[in-house]
Amino acid sequence: MMQIFKELRRLSAAEEFFEQLDVAYDPAVLNVARLHILRRMKSYLDANELEGGQDEEAVRAHCRAILSRAYQDFVVSTPIAERSFKVHRDAVRAPSPMMVTLEDMTVASGHDSVTPS
Repeated sequence: MMQIFKELRRLSAAEEFFEQLDVAYDPAVLNVARLHILRRMKSYLDANELEGGQDEEAVRAHCRAILSRAYQDFVVSTPIAERSFKVHRDAVRAPSPMMVTLEDMTVASGHDSVTPS
């Protein structure tokens, strides 16, 4: 296994990934989308298999480019718009909640009308 992947596996904070790969970031963007960026980075890495025989520096550069690409996705968009997590994808598919009227609430509570106290 390449040394860069061993290094990345030991990291826990999003900031550590950016520092390790020497990718500039805006803390305000990272504070909002840190998990989304790392998840997107993983999906890009999974989709872009590395060619065998690449040297360590080429793999590091590839990882740097992938992190930068994932970060840029959230610079120009939002986590909800990007829907990187299932909960966001499901929220779009779910029907809008029905509107409950005041009449529905008073009938359900056993009152025929609402009277101010």
